[in-house]
Amino acid sequence: MASKQKTCYKCCIAGVLLLFLASIAALVAVAVIQDTWRSKEYSLEYGIVIDSGSSRSNVYLYEWPGEKHNKTGVVTEKMNCKVAGNGISEMKVDPEKDAKSWKGFKECMDNITKAIPAKKHKTTPLFLGATAGMRLLHEKDEQRSNEILESLTEYLRSLPFNFHNATIITGQEEGLYGWVTVNYLMDNFLEKNLWNTYVRPEGKNTVGSMDLGGASTQIAFAVQDDLSGPDYLHVKLYGYPYNVYTHSFLCYGKNEAEKRVLDKVVQESSDPTYIKNPCYPKGFNTTFKASFIYDTECTKKPNGYNPNQELFLVGTGNPEKCGSIVKSIFVFKTCNSSQCSLNGVEQPPVTGDFLAYAGFFFTSKALGMNGTTDLDQFNASITKYCNTNWTQLKAEKAGIDPKFLKTYCFASHYVFTLLVDGYKFDKETWKNIDFKREVKKTSIGWSLGYMLSMSNMIPSEVKYTTPMTDPVFAGLVFLFSALTIITVVFFFIVLIRTCY
Repeated sequence: MASKQKTCYKCCIAGVLLLFLASIAALVAVAVIQDTWRSKEYSLEYGIVIDSGSSRSNVYLYEWPGEKHNKTGVVTEKMNCKVAGNGISEMKVDPEKDAKSWKGFKECMDNITKAIPAKKHKTTPLFLGATAGMRLLHEKDEQRSNEILESLTEYLRSLPFNFHNATIITGQEEGLYGWVTVNYLMDNFLEKNLWNTYVRPEGKNTVGSMDLGGASTQIAFAVQDDLSGPDYLHVKLYGYPYNVYTHSFLCYGKNEAEKRVLDKVVQESSDPTYIKNPCYPKGFNTTFKASFIYDTECTKKPNGYNPNQELFLVGTGNPEKCGSIVKSIFVFKTCNSSQCSLNGVEQPPVTGDFLAYAGFFFTSKALGMNGTTDLDQFNASITKYCNTNWTQLKAEKAGIDPKFLKTYCFASHYVFTLLVDGYKFDKETWKNIDFKREVKKTSIGWSLGYMLSMSNMIPSEVKYTTPMTDPVFAGLVFLFSALTIITVVFFFIVLIRTCY
């Protein structure tokens, strides 16, 4: 009888222990499942960059999923709004022009505001970067440039966004961010694999970037790690380092270069009422005030300068003469390196593929030479364009605004000289230049590269989704905790009874 009772107690103890261990195991399993099986849901993040160039401003709206890859967002362009009016460097001079510019800013920002969910307004960063036009104005009239930025800062702060700054970016930054934009759009930093995740492409090289704006031009391309100097920048993108050569030439943008060419043309003429311009097509003539050429830091004012003097220019369409004048505005001199570009600036040899955009693209388009071309064909197309009279040009190039159409004889010579004599492209390396306006329907410029860089510093909004709702999780934890406590109590009762 006693042995039978002992066996019964042993079975009870074994059952209690089993229930205790099962309760503990269930409690741990519930906690582990709730923690490890939870998923992250990232909301879309937004960012606004205003690119204030020398001739106009563009407002770009970017978006990216909060989930980042090696601390950098995967950013896409959602909207591009062109601000009506002139560039901001022309503000604080003519109240009527200012009113038009402010109206353009407000219309663009209204459209941008509508495109961003209201709950995201306060967390959406807003940046304004002014480029060469404002860099020139800052040199000429620092007070006015500061007043312009102060007015813009006051306006942008009044918007429902997280305004960061309105600054003048350096030419080196403009070149670097342009390079980042080009390579990002061409999937040279990231690409999706078969599992729909982003990885670094194997065996892909980066592409060089060349930007031609109104007041400056930039070149940037990746080089070997051991090269160093003031024009070399070490950057890290998506977890990988790059050594990028980048240089910006102020006063070598298309608009400023044209003024310097016009200065040469005017200086060669003895009669301001009849000035022959070999860079204008035959049959074209125009009148403008001297201030159009000389009201800039890039062009030296002549003796006896009168800003209101009227100049009458007549096109002669002489490609050889035009090319000679264009070449004369460049300064090619030696530097301390084995190779120089302009103004004694060191530049390593251009290697690999290059993407030329902005003014480069529009000039090549006017010549009918988009995409990749042959150097000799490009040169021949310049001669053909410059020899075409004004009436025929307007008929053949009906899609180009006449105010730009008259400039492309000069501009094509300028692009050719800059690339061949300046950057040292030859017959072989010229074939590696691709003249493009956009990639994947996205505008090419510094602003996207800037947004990619800034996305590193923008925290992501994360929502965690758990496999069990909070009430269910709490209920299971309570149940198995209660079972554990009950089994412990029951275990002690059984032990005490066995002792007596």
